[in-house]
Amino acid sequence: MSMVLFASVVRVADGLPLSASTDCEQEKDLQETKRHLKGLSKKLNQFPDRCTLKSGPYNVNFIYSLGVGYLMVCTGNYPNVLAFCFLDELQKEFIITYDSKRISSAVRPYSFIEFDTFIQKTKQRYNSPRSLSTKINLADMQTEIKLRPPYQLSPEDLQAINGFSVRATSKYKGIDVFLPAPTQMLEPATLPGIVSCVLSVLCGGLNLLRGVHAIESILQNDDEDFNYVIAFFLGTAACLYQCYLFAYFSIWRNSKSFLAFALICLSNMYLYELRNIWQILFHVAVGAFMTLQIRLRQPLGKAPDYNV
Repeated sequence: MSMVLFASVVRVADGLPLSASTDCEQEKDLQETKRHLKGLSKKLNQFPDRCTLKSGPYNVNFIYSLGVGYLMVCTGNYPNVLAFCFLDELQKEFIITYDSKRISSAVRPYSFIEFDTFIQKTKQRYNSPRSLSTKINLADMQTEIKLRPPYQLSPEDLQAINGFSVRATSKYKGIDVFLPAPTQMLEPATLPGIVSCVLSVLCGGLNLLRGVHAIESILQNDDEDFNYVIAFFLGTAACLYQCYLFAYFSIWRNSKSFLAFALICLSNMYLYELRNIWQILFHVAVGAFMTLQIRLRQPLGKAPDYNV
């Protein structure tokens, strides 16, 4: 029989459980799956915002947004569309019921245990198909899953979250070869993204060259302002860091890219006496273009987020 067995709500930042359904299931496989769920809840932000994990006869599904994660365990034959409709319904109700300030200030596990009542009622509904047909729109979720399918977690991902070695061992001709643990992958780079990265490297190189020349001028003339050297090198660091953010996944990528862009703007404002208006506009425009490309290149399985 296909059914939802367990669900929980956690805080993404530290995995603190906020609420969970109560159940009396003591089956060994289910308890093992719930342990996997507990490990996952502490590292949700290392994965895309919608994932599925096959764990023996059960499936673990989760979503997260606005700092809160929603996880569930269901039987392996439970429809994927219904599973994510269930999680989506929990998410909407939790957002309406609790404000972000109260969530972030919670210190005790299960601070919102009263939400368990809603979880239980929703679980009962989703375990009774007759009561669902008129209350949810399966077509919308089917379309969304088709356009943005859940990321399938692998056994290697599960090993990493359960505290095993962060490197997987592979046998090659009798020799143990250590492979790096899987990391969050980004969507393939687009042509505008590659162009922006090249331009950003060019700007960084120009800043570095001008900074070296500024040092030479200081050595020859004590009246030169050393702050110009700092401004050139900060501009170089900001440009190169934006290239790094474009190429690799990082937590708070969008915020970091904006900070780097702000540093580019500030350094160019300070250098207005050494550059004409067109040079300044070029550096700022490249920085803005690079920031946009970083925001557009999202982790695999995650929809673009246009909110800072």
